[in-house]
Amino acid sequence: MLNSLSLKYFKCFESLHLPLAPLTMLSGTNASGKSSVLQALGLLHQTMREHEWSTRLMLNGKSIKLGTVLDVVNESQGGKSFEIGLENNEHFYSWKFTGERNELSMAVEQVLADKEIHEYPIFLQCLLPPQEKFPKSLQHCLIGLSYITAERIGPREIYPLEDKQIASVVGFMGEYAMSLFYSRRDEPILDELTLETESRNTLFHQVTTRMQQFFPNCLLAVEKVQNANAVTLRLKTSNETEFHRPINVGFGLTQVLPIVIAALSAQKEDILLIENPEVHLHPAGQALMGQFLAEVASAGVQVIIETHSDHILNGIRRFVKSGKISPEQVALHFFRARSADTAQVVSPQINANGDLDCSPDGFFDQFDKDMNHFAGWD
Repeated sequence: MLNSLSLKYFKCFESLHLPLAPLTMLSGTNASGKSSVLQALGLLHQTMREHEWSTRLMLNGKSIKLGTVLDVVNESQGGKSFEIGLENNEHFYSWKFTGERNELSMAVEQVLADKEIHEYPIFLQCLLPPQEKFPKSLQHCLIGLSYITAERIGPREIYPLEDKQIASVVGFMGEYAMSLFYSRRDEPILDELTLETESRNTLFHQVTTRMQQFFPNCLLAVEKVQNANAVTLRLKTSNETEFHRPINVGFGLTQVLPIVIAALSAQKEDILLIENPEVHLHPAGQALMGQFLAEVASAGVQVIIETHSDHILNGIRRFVKSGKISPEQVALHFFRARSADTAQVVSPQINANGDLDCSPDGFFDQFDKDMNHFAGWD
């Protein structure tokens, strides 16, 4: 599990040290760096997964396309390098990447692994020196990381069926979700995440039952297309209707389904990154999503989310108050545009009652501000 992330000269950050927990929630104003935190982890994942023996960080791949060195190095510094640091189960790793400003990848100039410095040229495997003394846990969790962006694919007539090695995660836009769901439909999920209302512990039945919490009476049917490497998805939302094509049911179903599949197919110590899990969900569904992701984190899967939803936050707070996850297992970070007068990141602390010790200006307070305006108090 990742305990912290450090960034230096990456995008909008001059320097950032961010504590991470089993459940970490990133919130804040637009263009304040929330997505950049996820992208830093995504870049490591992308290079490790797609280019195992690479000595360069790939800025553009199947998952993330960030452009050139000019686009990712902090502009105010005017340099050609940035650094990413990770603390993983008491081990610390740091990479310094450098490149010319119009290049599409960056050389690994230096790797710091548990206080041992390795400088270019370096023989690397998965961006780390291939020595037995370095634990494989960091490589494992970053290679197997699931990163789901806010721009998820919508309803489709058919979905590609990929080999398990390719579709080991749901994909950046949820593009492999149906393939993973079909190929692993009979596999068990973590015992801690099984629902009592469904006695059959298989991915298919547990995903279906979990979807019914968000969408009552929801039923799923995933079938292979004959003589083709593809599957179809059919959805049912009422006992009075038949199964329908995804385009003919609520858009929110196909936006939530990849998240539920990714979460329930994860194993302990896996990492799940999700941008805007609240997309296309009713407020009650958003609060339920917050509780669901807190439940996933309490089962041993590390969950890092970026959200603009106070309902997601309140769902997390309710789960903490229930005693099913401890306050120490939750980290809340609020991002603001960089300023000489204010800290770029403020981290409210949550207690066992779900209360927060502070509420910085802009931290899910717009409703209160609007009510004060209507009351004539501002």
